[in-house]
Amino acid sequence: MAYIDAHRDQFGVESICRVLPIAPSTYHRHRQCQADPTRRSARARRDDALRPEIQRVWDENHQVYGPRKVWKQLKREGFRVARCTVGRLMRAMGLRGAVRGRAWITTTHAGDGARPRDLVDRQFVATRPNQLWVSDFTYVATWGGFVFVAFVIDVFARRLVGWRVSASMCTDFVLDALEQAIPRAWPRGPHRPGPSQRPGRAVSFDALHRPPRRRRHRAVCGELWRCVRQCPR
Repeated sequence: MAYIDAHRDQFGVESICRVLPIAPSTYHRHRQCQADPTRRSARARRDDALRPEIQRVWDENHQVYGPRKVWKQLKREGFRVARCTVGRLMRAMGLRGAVRGRAWITTTHAGDGARPRDLVDRQFVATRPNQLWVSDFTYVATWGGFVFVAFVIDVFARRLVGWRVSASMCTDFVLDALEQAIPRAWPRGPHRPGPSQRPGRAVSFDALHRPPRRRRHRAVCGELWRCVRQCPR
């Protein structure tokens, strides 16, 4: 509307509305409501009256009330308003209540420390099975809390070749996903090259460069990096 107001003398309202596109009647209706607020809809006028009251209740209660508590306080003060209306106006005003419980930190950035080298230069294309794997892990909210899922995907086949679920974000379950992927998707012979593996950048994947705590982890990491060195670029 501001653009039309600024250029209406040069191009005309109808010409601008034809390009935007917007109906000229919509513009004229907007101008009439600006000149005479009583022509606005009943809902718009009601919203204008409720916004300062919602802001007042939210400020008076240390800015921690959510839509439900603001709605109940307004009802105690004699306002007849629906809860969904309070929620809609609070979203439009950018107001939200405090949330109980601690904040979950699911993944953390590794910072400037050493991380696995990008062996494929972000070209995620494969011409045969087990030529390129990509790996990452994520989290899923359940009734019992967050669980973490690590997975390895074959880029050519577009399927999971290894995955593990854990209640904690630790090195073991990431390496377990690789342990599952290597024998299932690639039964390696003495002269068969293995896949390149492009891990994610989260902290747990830096474990591929750290000394594993158990012998089986050392074996998996050694097997994986032998595969990477043997894979033709």
